[in-house]
Amino acid sequence: MILRAGQDGSPEVFMVKRPGAGDFPDLHVFPGGKLDADDWQPELCPDITDAVASQRLGISAGGVRYWVAVARECFEECGVLLARNVDHSITLSQEARQAVLAARPALLAGEVEWSALLQQFGLTIAADRIVYFSHWLTPPSVPRRFDTRFFLAALPEGQAAMADTDETISGQWIAPGRALERYRSGQWRMIDPTLRSLEVLADFPSVEQALGDVAGEQHVKSWTPALGRQGMQPFR
Repeated sequence: MILRAGQDGSPEVFMVKRPGAGDFPDLHVFPGGKLDADDWQPELCPDITDAVASQRLGISAGGVRYWVAVARECFEECGVLLARNVDHSITLSQEARQAVLAARPALLAGEVEWSALLQQFGLTIAADRIVYFSHWLTPPSVPRRFDTRFFLAALPEGQAAMADTDETISGQWIAPGRALERYRSGQWRMIDPTLRSLEVLADFPSVEQALGDVAGEQHVKSWTPALGRQGMQPFR
């Protein structure tokens, strides 16, 4: 989930609409996707070790690949680059950003790997800007199961989000409370993990507090039994 400050300073989140085919047809969701084999690249994440990443996720090993995947999916689906240059700056020059964005179509077409693209431009993933949010897993009784983790990151200064039209229909910035209103009015379709995440985000007065509280694991809410109706349940 990518956040930015709205006009009143409260958080806005970037959401995309999926097309009518695929795993989540016609749904409004946060940018994201599946782990790729190329995501196992610990050297691309100097800000976090695999041991620390795995401990945060509650797994034995391989946690750092989630941070690599988050950065990749953000770039693929909305053109947001959560990376640092050789000077360790996340604020890239306009020329540098445009050069990396020009390589985005090749990444989407599978002509270049994410790791190779980063190495080409001398970039590493800004893992310290990516905060683990939650873990969702469908129960064993559901025929088709999903194991999904959500992360938070702030939109880097000078960047803009642009939805990938191959995997999404549209994308927009919206206040979490407003997104929930669109769901309740029937304008938007969303599944429970998205709704619960929006409810949590709607409570924060600023992006900084959202990231700080989530990093400190102070964002946990009581999850209702209604989750079972959607076939999803939260895991921490």
